[in-house]
Amino acid sequence: MKIECSIEKIKSALTMVDRITGKNLTLPVLGSVLWVASNKTLKLRATNLSIGIEVEIPAKIDKEGTIAIRGDILTSLFSVLQNDSTVVFESINGNLSVKTKSNSIILKGIPSEDFPTIPTVTGESFLIPSKKLIEGIKSVYYGASVSEIKPEIGSVYIYPEDDMLIFVSTDSFRLAEKKVKIKQKLSFGGILIPFKNVIEIIRVFDGNDEDIKITLQKNQISFYTSRIYLTSRVVDGSFPDYKQIIPKNSTTGAVVLKQDFVSSLKVSNIFSDKFNQVTFIIKPSEKVFEIEAKNTDVGENVTLISGALSGEDVSVNFNYRYILDCFQSISSDSLNLELNGSNRPMIIRPVGDASFMYLVMPMNR
Repeated sequence: MKIECSIEKIKSALTMVDRITGKNLTLPVLGSVLWVASNKTLKLRATNLSIGIEVEIPAKIDKEGTIAIRGDILTSLFSVLQNDSTVVFESINGNLSVKTKSNSIILKGIPSEDFPTIPTVTGESFLIPSKKLIEGIKSVYYGASVSEIKPEIGSVYIYPEDDMLIFVSTDSFRLAEKKVKIKQKLSFGGILIPFKNVIEIIRVFDGNDEDIKITLQKNQISFYTSRIYLTSRVVDGSFPDYKQIIPKNSTTGAVVLKQDFVSSLKVSNIFSDKFNQVTFIIKPSEKVFEIEAKNTDVGENVTLISGALSGEDVSVNFNYRYILDCFQSISSDSLNLELNGSNRPMIIRPVGDASFMYLVMPMNR
């Protein structure tokens, strides 16, 4: 193998692939990046068996070939090389020679024949703009469980409904749902993408302006653009029937400014107890909305919030951290809070935006 390409393009590709390399003691080749030079392009591949990626880089190919190099060494090396030059790579006796204007480097190679194949996913396919896919995932992923004990809730659930693609996550304490409009009606039954893989999908495609071709089969999903091919395993399980826990009506309502609400929660954070507990007291008849927090070691706080209140009086406890998480998904200036008594979940919706819904379970007193 002998190729020439720009350092900047190598750096960009390594940023995407290196974090997907695996730290597997029984399969050390998973810690490497596979270089495949053929057909006027260089492809960099990495996988940890749960997720795999291939990034294509334009390059001058003088001699085709394949070699595997440790990903951490590549990242460390190219993070310090200057961008303003090209680099020549050549495989020599199983190692990789790297030559720039001012450096001559030999990197120890790893037998590439042990590198796993990244699966080619075949099945139902559809196109979606990268921005819409990432918007959907980023709106909900933080609500997934980080525990792997229940993989079905340690995932982001994606399913079609009419001309919408629905993204949902839950950890059983809160639930986030985002609806993204798409151009075609789809028929697949829903898929569960593991939380760890979702993080990498965001990192790879966030900021991408292309359409992504998504292909589904029983155990795999793939994402394909002009130069990036990413595959992820799909969790074999059933997402909870979450719609049955969403209240159809509310007995208490509050419309508040998002910034006022966020500021109040941040103040309450200082005084909340070890369970992050805050108390919402809403008395529409007295036009009062208070957030209380008490900590025996710190003190206590009561914050009044202005808003349009309606319905019955209510007092209910929440974990303020669960509430704060959802604001990254809300661009509206105002929020609609819907409550149904002290032992029922609260629904948060952006005013004027029906595409997002967030449910938070109450805390036991």
